[in-house]
Parts: sequence; C-alpha cells; structure tokens
Amino acid sequence: MLTWADLAARTLARQFPAELEPGDVAGLIDLVGPIQSQTARSVFIGSAARLPGVTRQQITDAYTSGAIVRGSTLRGTVHTSTAALHPLLEVATRLGQRTLWHRTLKLSDTTLEHVWAAIEAYAEHQWRTPAELAAHLLEWLQRNDPASAPRFAGTQGRYFAFGHGGLVRRPIRGDWTGQAAPEYRTAAAVLADTAHRTAALNAPDAAVAAMFRHQLAAAGPLSRHDLAWWSGLGLTRVDAALASLDLTTNEGPDGRVYHDLPDAPPPATLAGVHLLPEFDALFCAFDPAGRARFVDPEHYDVLWKQENGLLLAPVLLDDRLRGHWRLTGTGPRRALHVTLFPGTRDLEDDDLTGPIVALELALGITIHDVRLN
Repeated sequence: MLTWADLAARTLARQFPAELEPGDVAGLIDLVGPIQSQTARSVFIGSAARLPGVTRQQITDAYTSGAIVRGSTLRGTVHTSTAALHPLLEVATRLGQRTLWHRTLKLSDTTLEHVWAAIEAYAEHQWRTPAELAAHLLEWLQRNDPASAPRFAGTQGRYFAFGHGGLVRRPIRGDWTGQAAPEYRTAAAVLADTAHRTAALNAPDAAVAAMFRHQLAAAGPLSRHDLAWWSGLGLTRVDAALASLDLTTNEGPDGRVYHDLPDAPPPATLAGVHLLPEFDALFCAFDPAGRARFVDPEHYDVLWKQENGLLLAPVLLDDRLRGHWRLTGTGPRRALHVTLFPGTRDLEDDDLTGPIVALELALGITIHDVRLN
C-alpha cells in the first residue's frame, strides 16, 4: 500500500524534471502538464520554481510563438498548455461543460455543435474581444434559436461566448504576466492544427485516454477521483478511459486505487524552498480529498479559502506545502512576505536565495526586502 509520502515522492519526480535545456518553457509544460492560469503570473512563477534561470522574456516568447497557449479549457477554467496538447483539452472541455451549456442555454432549434461552430467561425480570421464575441453570439442565437437568446443575455450567459474550449486568448495590451484585458481567436486558426484537432474531436474516447495518459506522466500516480476532478469529466468516462490504458495499480492511504504508468520514474525527494503559484499542480492536480499528498489537513483550509475560491500561493519546503507567500508593492521593486505554518523548521540563511533570484528573472522584478512571519 502506498502512503501519502510515497505518492508525493512519485509526483515530485515528474513535477520537477531534472533534465531540461535552460529556458525550455514548452518542454517544461509538456512534462508537468497544463498549468491552471486564471492568475496570469502563475505560468511565470510555476516555471521559475521548476526551471531556475528562466526569464520573463523566454516565457513570453513561448506564448507569442504559439509553443504554449492559454484558454478556458479544463472545468471551464483558464489553463496554459502546450499547443500539441490543446486539442485534447478542447475535447475534454466540450464533454465536461456540455451539461452546463445545455442547462443554461436550453437550446431547442439548434445544437451546441452549431453554437460552437458559430463562435469559431466568427473568431477564425481575427482576434475578438469578449464584448464582440458576446454581441455576435447573442445576434446568432436571436436568428437561430430565439427562445435561448434571453437566457444568454445575462451575466452568466455571456461567459459562454469566450469560455468555449476551441478558443485561445492573448492580452490586448500589456504583457503576459498581468491580468490585462484579453482577446480571443479560434485555436485551429492560430495553431494551424485543424487536421489533428478534427481527428481528436471525432474520436473523443481516444482523446480523453491520451489526455489522461499525459496527466499520469505529469502528476501520477492518480486515482479515478483525481482525474475526474482535474478534467471535469464524470467517473463513468474516467473509468472507461483508464480501462483502455496499460497501467499499474496500487492501493493508497485513503483506500482508493491509484493508477500509474508502467515506465513511471522512480520516486524523488526535493529539498529546500520552492515558491509556487496559486493553483499549482501540487494542490490542484488532485481531488480535494486527496490533497493530503502535499498538505496537512490542518493547513488545507488556510491555503484554500473555499468561501471565495481563493488560494494562497504555497511554499513548498522539503517535500510538503508548509506555508504561503506574497509580493507587495508596485512596479519593478517588490517586497517578499513568507509565512510558514507552526512547527515548520526555521529557514537557513540561504534557503530563499535561489527562489528569489528565480522570481526576479521570471517576473522581471527586483525583490528589495524579505519578511518572514
């Protein structure tokens, strides 16, 4: 039987890959899986923690070259992934969000496939703002399914105009680290991957299985509940995908079955401090009941503010999430505040030296003051 420490050691071996070329952002994200990035800086901070020395410009270049892309995919939440993986995420998003779309729009004269095709056609040749997408889709529904148009016109309805998994986004102005206003375009047009994307959409079961295999390689071992939570798909579909893969299984500390790849890397330990972003995979790759892999139960509610959905940026210290951190100030000069949970060992003099340099390079800032709580 695997313990929580066993599971953590196996995940750390994948989430902190040892052999990558300096600055290989796309290679990193291919190995560690999609990064939840409704907070835009998460990709920069997560890369800094795993690829020390990576610069803000290198991460920006990965975006602007199309090597990595950002859009609303898994669970309808913004994620950054490699371009190659995005078609599989679109498949999962269509499947996982279908019930919500149906329940909200209550279409009677058209289908969701026609709605999604209309969104993609409108954003195929140029980038569109959320307001433009919403106005277009409302006008389209008024012509093609008049009864659904009033339901779309509300605040919740307008989300669907840009929340389609077949779109990618970029900042209109400013840089990729900030919460700048976005614009959207059809992913197949941006990435020129229509054939690959169409093949995935036409074979959803195979696409989901391939996506799960990739996620097991990135964050495994994983339970069926982990994969269901992460992907937004139901357990029935998760079970079918797992049954189609050649996997090993072990019982975990919670009595659940944990699946893994036969050629998974050996367990690893990770000493020292790593400053992780909000919604990091060490927290959000797992079903809430399985997050004891990296965080003690008494600390879980400190990090995860469930009443408002906020998550504090965690401190990974010697293989466990043992605190949280934040930056204060504006502009290029910032102060770093680190709070460790009671009972955590004292930091050594140089424990924060490497993480600070990594943050400075990835965010393009200078940290002039450090405060420990």
